[in-house]
Amino acid sequence: MQEIKVEQFQQLVEQKQSFALFVYTPMCGTCKVAERMLHVVCEALPQANVYQMNINTAPSMASQWEISSVPALLLFREGVLVERHFAMQSAGFLFERLKVLN
Repeated sequence: MQEIKVEQFQQLVEQKQSFALFVYTPMCGTCKVAERMLHVVCEALPQANVYQMNINTAPSMASQWEISSVPALLLFREGVLVERHFAMQSAGFLFERLKVLN
């Protein structure tokens, strides 16, 4: 999972890429658990384009993409937001959600 900034995120959307964006804050314990699950899933799906962003460094993103809490997982297909998840139920759930992006 690669850390990206707002500018890189905007490029992915403009280029109509399919990807997942994991949104977190550094002090969020639940975010750390979700991040560990995502790392496991990324190892099982190496072709998945999964990025992460600290929402504290991009406050405008919260309102623009309706991020009401963290952790959040935003799924984009061809640059269009298709799913938004705030509960990372299990690694299996994340695997199934990310698998459909490719």
